[in-house]
Amino acid sequence: MTLHQFHALKLWHTRHREHPLESTVWDAVLTLWMIGWVGLPAALLVGGFWSPLVCLSLVFVPGAYVSWRKRMHRRGRLRCDWITALR
Repeated sequence: MTLHQFHALKLWHTRHREHPLESTVWDAVLTLWMIGWVGLPAALLVGGFWSPLVCLSLVFVPGAYVSWRKRMHRRGRLRCDWITALR
């Protein structure tokens, strides 16, 4: 995801406060993303095997979440109003 897409989603969530669950889930996704970025250098310094892999995978959580939501929206399984904000 680009910085512009992150900003567009944040603006959408700010403007559409009638979707509190959407905002909460997105905040959780961003929290995991930050844990990945902040934890990766520490995990590399500490020198475990699994911790750097977990932190590296957390870096890709926002993109994976958006891709999953787009796929579910296209299939008609899950309505996603903020997809239009990413265009």
